[in-house]
Amino acid sequence: MIKNILLVALGGGLGSVLRFLMNLFIAKNLPTRLYLATFLVNTIGCFFIGYSIGYFQKYTTDNEFLKLAIITGFCGGFTTFSTFGLENYTLIQSGNISTSLLYTSLSIIIGILFVTLGIYLSK
Repeated sequence: MIKNILLVALGGGLGSVLRFLMNLFIAKNLPTRLYLATFLVNTIGCFFIGYSIGYFQKYTTDNEFLKLAIITGFCGGFTTFSTFGLENYTLIQSGNISTSLLYTSLSIIIGILFVTLGIYLSK
C-alpha cells in the first residue's frame, strides 16, 4: 500500500510540475491568451490518458504500479479533466449516454456555482 501511495505521489508531483511549467511558458509567451494554458493542459491530458489506457489494453500490461504512476498519479496531477473525459468515454461506450450528459452538465454547472459560493463565503 505504501508503494502504491508513493507511486501516485511521484506521478502526481511530476504532472503538477509539468502543468505549472506549461502555465508559466504560455503566460510568458502568449500573455493575451488567458485560458489557453488550461485548454492545452486539459486537451493534452485527455490524449495522454486515452493513449495510456489504449497502450495498456493493447499490450495487456498488468503492471499496476505503472498504471498507478501514470494514470492515477501523472494524469491526475496534470489535470483531473482527463479522468473526467475517460469517465464520460466509459459511460458512452457502455450505452449510458444520458448519464454522461447529466454528469457533464451537472459537473460544469455545479462546479461554477460552487466556485461562486466559495468566493462569496470567503468574503
